[in-house]
Amino acid sequence: MTMTLEDRSHYLRGLLILIRKDRKISRSEKELVLRIGKSLGFETKFTKNAIRDILANRYISEAVPCFSSTLLAERFLIDALTIACFDKDLHPDEEAWLHEMAVSNKIDLLLFEQKKNAIQSIKRDKIRLEVEDLSLES
Repeated sequence: MTMTLEDRSHYLRGLLILIRKDRKISRSEKELVLRIGKSLGFETKFTKNAIRDILANRYISEAVPCFSSTLLAERFLIDALTIACFDKDLHPDEEAWLHEMAVSNKIDLLLFEQKKNAIQSIKRDKIRLEVEDLSLES
């Protein structure tokens, strides 16, 4: 699957919004978002600055991202759940926002629950990110 620049921007913006939902950004969240930013073709400095500024930047819309395909939205959901559940504590605001994202992108809510439950039981040393399997449109 090939991602457009618009989808790549939605992907990163969505993850930035997600990591600020619980009003704290953990080291592991930073590392995973940096890894994803790199996979999306964003410069490391840009992604680091975006992570650093996200808690105070009230100009970034809280709106859930709408992707060009449901399949891409499902991949985003898996990566977002991986980040949100990494510390084994899915914050209610994170879960509500991800639920809204799933509904907005026509993701089956049963699939949402299945992915959430599966990701919460994954060992932290076996993290695989969906975005790393995608190709980027030039």
